[in-house]
Amino acid sequence: MRKYSILAAAIICLHAALVRAEEVVRVACVGDSITYGAGVANRGKNNYPKVLGGLLGTGYESRNFGVSGATLLKKGDHPYWRTGAFKAATEFKPHIVIIKLGTNDSKPQNWKHKGQYAADLAALADHFASLPTQPKIWLCKPAPVYRDRWGINEKTVKGEVIPLLEGVAKKKKLPTIDLYKALSGIKQHFPDGIHPNAKGAEILARAVYLAIKGKAKR
Repeated sequence: MRKYSILAAAIICLHAALVRAEEVVRVACVGDSITYGAGVANRGKNNYPKVLGGLLGTGYESRNFGVSGATLLKKGDHPYWRTGAFKAATEFKPHIVIIKLGTNDSKPQNWKHKGQYAADLAALADHFASLPTQPKIWLCKPAPVYRDRWGINEKTVKGEVIPLLEGVAKKKKLPTIDLYKALSGIKQHFPDGIHPNAKGAEILARAVYLAIKGKAKR
């Protein structure tokens, strides 16, 4: 009889553990070098997806699928679609997907394909939306460009990339996270003018956190 009681207790504990595992909300942070954490001191600890996980706390798993130099454009010089991170993010079976791409698309060699930007963004959102987990998807407006370099430029990001993203979000009825606004006025936290430092990554993570939790200011 005692053996059966122990077995029953073990089954209950196993079931409880499985339930807890199923309750974990998986957050996929899709993006470029800003998501990856390029330029962030102690990147493994201070990249924004890692900080986001700490803010969300128990019950969430936030994972970094950022790729330095990645473009949203399929015809860009480093399409996110062709990266291992894209495959890994898909296999992660996320419940939430944060898409932050567009900065590298502003480079002249990429933006000559701007006519495809809206379609490619919609396709990426549709790809993740079609997963069995039916994740909620947020589209992030790119961060401000404090110093034009490597072909990345503020004029294209602010004047063209963001309006196209807003159009896709409206058409697909997807929520956006205004990282452009959240990261404006903090030039001191963008040492190279493009990538935020650890403090900037923290501010970015908090903006995403507030959106996920429904606390972002409208």
